[in-house]
Amino acid sequence: MDPVRGAFRRRARRPALRAALAMVCATAALVAAGPADAADASAPPRVEVEIPGPEQGGDAGSGHALVPSAGSPAKSAGRLTEAERSADGEVTKIIDNGSTADRLDVVVIGDGYTAAELPRFHADAGQKWAEVAAVEPYTTYRGLFNVWTVDAVSRETGVSGDPDPATVRDTALGSYFWCDGIERLLCIDQPKVDAYVAKAPAADLVIVLANSAKYGGAGYNEPSATLGYEGISTASAGHSKSGQVAIHETGHSLGKLADEYFYPGVPDYEKYTGPEPVESNSSGLPADRMAAQRAKWYRWLGEQSPDGGTVGAYEGGNYYVTGLYRPTDNSLMRVLGKPFNLPGVESMIAGFYQHAKIATPLTPTDRTLRLGHTAKVAVPQLAGADGRQLAVRWYLDGRELRRLEGRTQVSVAELWLFDLRTHRLSVTAEDRTPSVRDPKIARTLRSTVEWKVRL
Repeated sequence: MDPVRGAFRRRARRPALRAALAMVCATAALVAAGPADAADASAPPRVEVEIPGPEQGGDAGSGHALVPSAGSPAKSAGRLTEAERSADGEVTKIIDNGSTADRLDVVVIGDGYTAAELPRFHADAGQKWAEVAAVEPYTTYRGLFNVWTVDAVSRETGVSGDPDPATVRDTALGSYFWCDGIERLLCIDQPKVDAYVAKAPAADLVIVLANSAKYGGAGYNEPSATLGYEGISTASAGHSKSGQVAIHETGHSLGKLADEYFYPGVPDYEKYTGPEPVESNSSGLPADRMAAQRAKWYRWLGEQSPDGGTVGAYEGGNYYVTGLYRPTDNSLMRVLGKPFNLPGVESMIAGFYQHAKIATPLTPTDRTLRLGHTAKVAVPQLAGADGRQLAVRWYLDGRELRRLEGRTQVSVAELWLFDLRTHRLSVTAEDRTPSVRDPKIARTLRSTVEWKVRL
């Protein structure tokens, strides 16, 4: 059997099941604890990562593996020179779309770049973000993102495992191929990565670029309890498919999407018999039952999807050959190089708005505005091919001022106040995208700013 699939079979099938198994194992360990168990208790923690699919093939992923969070044994770290230390940890905002409080902040860190190679790291980071931003819905919503680089100075060029398992290099983040014995699995030392992430003003998503042209990557899709990011995607800076690997991983971390590939010939994954999956793009319901129960992606059934074909219920997905359905035949959650399908786009937009606000006050809201003052708000521009923009509406004491629609600044004099009372002036920016049909998600696609005003 493919060793990747063997590793995948060792994975617990659902988060709840994994938690239950962990509790059982912990209880058993406490009951049977003795002198021989002390070494096991001190074993380094492990994290679950997604394995990218083979370089020559269609699958976006190849299951999961449990790997050491602190990486593998590496070459002893040499001391940085004074010049290298001065460059190490420098933070640069390469895409500036506003305040960290109102934008989704992406932090890109390079590994295997020496101090002299940092300009190339910055170019690689810009190029990889351009690849991400070329895929919908990132293209339309690129104005919601800030992108930061954090310089990590390595003593040696390149990363361990390139070109072969015997190659070990002294790098800042301890990146290495052949993780868990899988050549294309590119792992990192997560505590070292976190130390650099902490230098950025904010982090909602992290991308680690290895200074390598070798195909590989990994998806660390558990949110950080301390730093707040949704996940880490690793990728090779010099490989043409690495951007696609990273985008697929953001489907998990930002969109909370399930994988849509499956494993024929692996007994444990021939048929799913568990409860309804929590992910929005995986269901145990065929199309007719989904429509009847008004469940999952029923609002999209029958629509033409950007990844090709019609939205329906295609059997096979979330690793199982039968018993689970996916929305389309070949989306990015199954095949690299494809777009997200319609339900996937909706979930990604929902993920963006968990971190981004679309109305940012430029005029302070903590004081009363008077004649001569102007209320100003920043609203990001959308970049979709249809030219659609956010709807901006103004209200005075809850009553809409239709004559001010679309404006991003309004003077108090324009409100035509005729009394000395204090009034409420508010502005709402709303995204009326046709890519969202779920009312619960649609309600999150708006932001409101309010001021007190009076004569």
